[in-house]
Amino acid sequence: MSQICPHCGYARKTSDSTPDWQCPSCEKAYAKAGGSLPPENLRTYTAAPERSGGAGKWLVLLLVLGIAFWFGGRPLLEKRSTQAMAAHAANQPEVILYATEWCGYCKMTRELFEANGIRYTERDIEKSSTALSEHDKLGQGVPIIVVGKEVVHGYNEGSLRQLLGPWLKG
Repeated sequence: MSQICPHCGYARKTSDSTPDWQCPSCEKAYAKAGGSLPPENLRTYTAAPERSGGAGKWLVLLLVLGIAFWFGGRPLLEKRSTQAMAAHAANQPEVILYATEWCGYCKMTRELFEANGIRYTERDIEKSSTALSEHDKLGQGVPIIVVGKEVVHGYNEGSLRQLLGPWLKG
């Protein structure tokens, strides 16, 4: 019968100098110290029974599923969030920007809207007489921003963020 250590799997050789009751590789004793050799059934090493994988298989399975979800599931989540954002953006109130091409505050308003994904209509009061007459009814100066039924005179980021909060990206 082969003498294989059930703890480390070492196959005992005839040249090994350790006692029969001790593994030459891991030096584990198979009988309590007492002076005599352990019983005959403990002196012969037998192969350890094969395991079916236990927790290792489950850990590997969870790891594979996690990786599959991470790389395969994210596009699904992104698609859903894009659809939700599109539906949410559909509820955005109408935003009209009365502006001029040269105005620095008008430029800042455009940049704020573009950076945050706000849909707006720009009406240049120097290029359109209709835009100028609508602008004059609302007040003086540029920019004038109409959000739904609310009017913001000049560049006022705080007011714009308050009015457009749910539709801002950042």
